[in-house]
Amino acid sequence: MVFRADFLSEGQGRRRGSQKILLVEDSRMFTSILSHRFQTELGLSVTHCPSMKTMNEALAADDHGFTMAVVDLNLPDSPHGEALDVAITHHVPTIVFTATFDTDVRNRILERSIVDYVLKDNEFALDNLVSTVRRAISNRSTRILVVDDTPSARCVLVDLLQAQQFKVVEAGTGVEALAVLDEYGDIEVVVTDYHMPDMDGHELTRRIRRRYGSDRMRVIGVSSSSDRLLSAAFLKAGASDFVYRPFVAEELQCRIALNVETLMQMKQLRAAAASDYLTGLYNRRYFYDHGPRIVNECLRHQRPTSVAILDIDHFKHLNDTYGHEIGDQVLKAVAGRLHSLFEGSENLLSRLGGEEFGILFTEMDSRAATELCEEVRRNLSNLKVNADDEELSVTVSIGVADIAGYEAFENYLNAADQFLYMAKHKGRNQVFSDVRLTDEAAH
Repeated sequence: MVFRADFLSEGQGRRRGSQKILLVEDSRMFTSILSHRFQTELGLSVTHCPSMKTMNEALAADDHGFTMAVVDLNLPDSPHGEALDVAITHHVPTIVFTATFDTDVRNRILERSIVDYVLKDNEFALDNLVSTVRRAISNRSTRILVVDDTPSARCVLVDLLQAQQFKVVEAGTGVEALAVLDEYGDIEVVVTDYHMPDMDGHELTRRIRRRYGSDRMRVIGVSSSSDRLLSAAFLKAGASDFVYRPFVAEELQCRIALNVETLMQMKQLRAAAASDYLTGLYNRRYFYDHGPRIVNECLRHQRPTSVAILDIDHFKHLNDTYGHEIGDQVLKAVAGRLHSLFEGSENLLSRLGGEEFGILFTEMDSRAATELCEEVRRNLSNLKVNADDEELSVTVSIGVADIAGYEAFENYLNAADQFLYMAKHKGRNQVFSDVRLTDEAAH
């Protein structure tokens, strides 16, 4: 598979560009700039409404499909924030964008479970609004676990997080929380109270840390205790952050947002470390790090597995004749075709270096993998790459080795490499494996 990291649209079930945002704003300057930035930076389709009347018309359709709304509180026909009530009534997640703001306004809009609010009172207002929309859409792919034995307190946290578009699951005890972590493999943040009947928040945090590092899961402690040392104890147990109750909603929002952003940055770093710079496929390091784990898991469950090494035929000659730029085009074309062929499968595809690619097959013995590689070889033989005014054809040779027992990962690859050598020796543009060797001996 290809390691691609589209952090805006990941996990949302919609392709980037199909999402729609409702922009309710009467300022032509703000409308022009925001429409452009939402479209170009976030890939959103923008519907602009300069008044509450046109907003009602846009929302009249049952299938309006708005992902989110950005609503100005003060419009000519909505001077007191009536447009916000309309958006909430239609269940459209809403960000308030306003120049009018005081304590009463803050309390009034937060009562309506909005996503967030952004003030127009500074030079970074537009940047802040675009970032807020991006974050809210990204939140839809982030699952948070809320742990609290008091239903009312838990409900407050859940409502706040769901308003920010997070996927939220709940637990009333530490034991339940650990069971939920086993059930959901995509939880990235845990918000836990301190006082619980079976184990306190410190112990739950320590148990989470035995399973997950802080680069994979963030833990935020909360408590209404007056003990000011409680926060230090949480942090020493492995928590990433701590907030005392009663908390200010905006503070908790910002702390959670900072922790989610930290996780996203770590994902991006892992993606960069695991990705081949030229083709976007997994790189050699990732293949050698994760391949052994996949093999061990297959062997442990007695599932068939095999490995293949694919090599582009006469690649050195191609580079010498047409230059490295054309060679890179060929590599990218082959990688793109391989990605399309293996996309959605559990097989691990990687560029090992130069013109070699590795494929680790799960749930396939060498016979099944050989047959699949033969299909891959035929498909790639139809690939054409334009080199100036010439159209180049590409062929590949593939060696496939069965993985039948526990050995060093390099041994499996060496076996595949030996079969690759035989495929080249027999004239290239073919697949060779232990199955082919046995079949030839039988005839």
